[in-house]
Amino acid sequence: MKVVYASRTGNVQLMIDQLLISESLQIKTGKEIVSEPYLLFTYTDGYGEVPIEVSDFLTNNSNFIQGVIVSGDKGYGEAFCKAGDIISQEFDVPCLYRFENNGTDADVSAIQDIIDNV
Repeated sequence: MKVVYASRTGNVQLMIDQLLISESLQIKTGKEIVSEPYLLFTYTDGYGEVPIEVSDFLTNNSNFIQGVIVSGDKGYGEAFCKAGDIISQEFDVPCLYRFENNGTDADVSAIQDIIDNV
């Protein structure tokens, strides 16, 4: 399945680089277009917000989203990975996994299993 991702500080990019992904698209402006089912990887911006480029992307590409995987920082407490919860509710898709910063080896393994079985 196609993977679409946004990475501002490089944490999500590092996770993507560790996964066995054959097709990926990085959201840079929010104007990218996808016409096939995809998993969305995103970071959480500010204090639990969906990044603006991800929000813009979803405005035109929500028909094919199958789920969201989100990165965050536990130092933000309740806002940890909140972007995934917001996207999940707004687009009625599961938040499949949450990881801190660029993740651990266990996170990579768990996320690879999700990708392989979606």
